[in-house]
Amino acid sequence: QVQLVESGGGVVQPGGSLRLSCAASGIIFSRATVGWYRQAPGKQRETVALMSSGGRPNYAPSVQGRFTISRDNAENTVYLQMNSLKPEDTAVYYCNLVPVSSSTVYWGQGTQVTVSS
Repeated sequence: QVQLVESGGGVVQPGGSLRLSCAASGIIFSRATVGWYRQAPGKQRETVALMSSGGRPNYAPSVQGRFTISRDNAENTVYLQMNSLKPEDTAVYYCNLVPVSSSTVYWGQGTQVTVSS
């Protein structure tokens, strides 16, 4: 059974930083595209950052230069380092995993990030 468990959310002031983690189990993590998505109240879920199995990152324009996605295949974990946070970054953040050999999409349970003074 595949499980994705996120951690690291919280409340931070504008300009602050947070680091999200997503630990995967039950799957060959290194052979999957991983990513972070977010959903703010009243809005659709949107892509934040993706990383291919080969380690190539892609970012939404709104977070480019502020957020960094990384992965540790030995620890089956994907990270999202978020710097220079803005109030508009407030959302529930979800990690996502798609095996390269499958169309199945796996989601974590979500972690709340609130940016407020």
